[in-house]
Amino acid sequence: MTTMSPPSTAGRPALPRGPRRRRALIGWGFIGPFMAVFALVFLAPICYSIYLSVFRTQLVGGTSFVGFDNYQRALEDPNFWSALGRVTLFLAVQVPIMLGIALLVALAIDSGRLYGKNFFRIAIFLPYAVPAVVAALMWGFMYGTRFGLVGNINDAFGVSLPDPLSSGLVLASIGNIVTWEFVGYNMLIFYSALRVIPHSLYEAAEIDGAGQLRIIGAIKLPAIRGALVIATIFSIIGSFQLFNEPSVLQKLARNTITTDFTPNFYTYSLAFSGQQHNYAATVAIIMGIFTMIIAYAVQLRGMRKEA
Repeated sequence: MTTMSPPSTAGRPALPRGPRRRRALIGWGFIGPFMAVFALVFLAPICYSIYLSVFRTQLVGGTSFVGFDNYQRALEDPNFWSALGRVTLFLAVQVPIMLGIALLVALAIDSGRLYGKNFFRIAIFLPYAVPAVVAALMWGFMYGTRFGLVGNINDAFGVSLPDPLSSGLVLASIGNIVTWEFVGYNMLIFYSALRVIPHSLYEAAEIDGAGQLRIIGAIKLPAIRGALVIATIFSIIGSFQLFNEPSVLQKLARNTITTDFTPNFYTYSLAFSGQQHNYAATVAIIMGIFTMIIAYAVQLRGMRKEA
């Protein structure tokens, strides 16, 4: 039995320098626009933020180089750690609930036993099309105890429902808004992954007498593990970037949503209200590094389980 070997290129004449250079130029012509935009909107802001973070601007003395003093200040800042702890708690509670609901909905739609699945798929995804600011305004109106839905229920039934924007409930209220917004987005990720599973696996499982729960646990969940990891990483990044909802609701709950409620909100307040651009850039860089480490750890863990 003989085996076919790939044709040897040893005897081929090398391309002249002119055609090789033209090929290289054509390649750079294709990727050049992307590289230019990538450098302009991604690399340049990061480099500028790093540049700002090693300086300090004062009314007396002007701008001076301080090295890593801003980073040391941030790591010793109780407001920063309070904001980071708050979004970490938010992530630990909200993300599993949101992804769990999205997974259940995706499994229900994919099962083929849900009547009107096209309607439910569009209806659940529709909140994702609502801008985050509009969603926060809408829910903020419903949370209102004096003019909103909660206040109307209190007046109509003579009850006293807890204030959703109180200090003990405001984080859960924001989590409810974010969950409402992004359940449909994550559902679509899971549903798309479920649709590419070969039906032959389901048929083989049914022949073996496997029930629906067994099919979900042995076939569907392992098959969409990559989608679960991706959705988890996106949700972690989104949680650490929490900004729109607190900034909009602050006007309704000034005593509970402070300027250091989340790291992003703290950074924004430092830069635009406190005029501390250098320190704000430092906090933003630290949060970027922290988010990158957490997301990379989740990715590694997910890839290890998948392997």
